[in-house]
Amino acid sequence: MLPILLFSVALDTVQGGISCYDDSGQPVDWFITYKLPKPHRSPVAEGMRYMYQDGRTQGWVQGRSLMNSTEGAVGRTLQQLYTEAARRQDETAYVLYNDEPPSKLLFSSKGHTKGVILLDRTQGFWMLHSTPHFPPSVEEKMYSWPHSGLPNGQTFLCITLPYSQFKEIGNQLLYTEPEVYDSSVEGTFAQDFPALLNASEGQHIQEQPWNSSVTLTTLGGKEFVSFAKFRAFDDDLYSGWLAPALASDLYVEFWLRSRGILPSNCSGHFRVYNMEELAFPDPSITFHTMVDHSKWCVGTESDPGWACVGDMNRNEAEEQRGGGALCCRDAAIWKAFRNLVKKYTDCDDVRYH
Repeated sequence: MLPILLFSVALDTVQGGISCYDDSGQPVDWFITYKLPKPHRSPVAEGMRYMYQDGRTQGWVQGRSLMNSTEGAVGRTLQQLYTEAARRQDETAYVLYNDEPPSKLLFSSKGHTKGVILLDRTQGFWMLHSTPHFPPSVEEKMYSWPHSGLPNGQTFLCITLPYSQFKEIGNQLLYTEPEVYDSSVEGTFAQDFPALLNASEGQHIQEQPWNSSVTLTTLGGKEFVSFAKFRAFDDDLYSGWLAPALASDLYVEFWLRSRGILPSNCSGHFRVYNMEELAFPDPSITFHTMVDHSKWCVGTESDPGWACVGDMNRNEAEEQRGGGALCCRDAAIWKAFRNLVKKYTDCDDVRYH
């Protein structure tokens, strides 16, 4: 029965149109891409290689293309912005946000959050990512990869959702307060998703609670929990909320080249450890957090087995900024991220795996 179920989910996605797509050009319920850091003095192409996983791969596999190509999962998925959104303006809505937007000399004080939303009248996708200056605005009419995105590691999580779920996403964006640099939420979309429209116009929540979590169910029925905090939450996303909410100790991967880095935290019931070094076993790839701009965390144990991909670093400044994460309790996703942990900082010393 499983192959039939997978086929029916893919077929529904094709009929609806807008979706996450894999490296083969097939619609998928979700995928995670890990853009690898560019080794020192290596060719440019080495800064655009990536690892990939979805529900069919059961773990990481090597990406079939490069990040600058519309043959890869991220490029195929985002290319819909420059074809579908441009061709069917009245039948699509989109929101592009990035605290370091493309083609602008701007460092936003809004939410530390990056993502893309694109939907039609039946379904769409939400992609969270960690790449500055990405992707191009719709008026550019073409997908491309920024030169600034070559050196460091980056993460992408794409989920395909039915139309109704974008109401919840709009509400979450009011907490994260994204820096929106391109959007179109008009007509029926504006009527059905007023929060999405308001967030795209720079509005945010005005009263407590300063954080919100909601379960999003993909087109294929998989559950992801969206965690979103407003700047007035005034605490670290991971130690202040995710660890106790997920009831799990966490290893956290984030950009260490920022000011005011928070140390690993063992003061609460659940501990939060900063990552220092990662390793993909196949192929043999090892790199330090200092060249990894991705943001993710994984539970230390298979029970409860949570993994999250999101927006935020662990530093003092981001305690006062909006942002969040999408989390999933899935054995294969958990194992894929947990196996990357090679070296982390305990609250007293450095530990290896």
